[in-house]
Amino acid sequence: MIYGIGIDLVKIERMKEAHEKWGLKFFEKFLAAGEIAYCFEKADPFLSAGVRFAAKEALVKAIGSEVFVSLKDIEVVNDERGKPSIKVHGGLEKFFRDKEIKRCHLSLSHEKEFGIACVVLEV
Repeated sequence: MIYGIGIDLVKIERMKEAHEKWGLKFFEKFLAAGEIAYCFEKADPFLSAGVRFAAKEALVKAIGSEVFVSLKDIEVVNDERGKPSIKVHGGLEKFFRDKEIKRCHLSLSHEKEFGIACVVLEV
């Protein structure tokens, strides 16, 4: 059964502008160290950072306003084949247990200008 669905769209240029203004400090506010390393080993790190931000926002939307969510409690990881998934930490991990959320489906896509993420939570 579906618990919630969320989608988010991000303009990649905003990621570039934020990096120019604040450097890595901007990304450290919402990305885990492993996510930053993953993004900045890419030719265009802002595409990967943008869709990770969108994934976190999409997860927040899928949850609704039931609980405060720190974006640092959401981590986007890739398996050995490159398929992305979400790991939750901290208070969000407890929320998932309490609500019996068993699976978090994630789909990411990006183009030159935009990145998009869709999250489906399953109980």
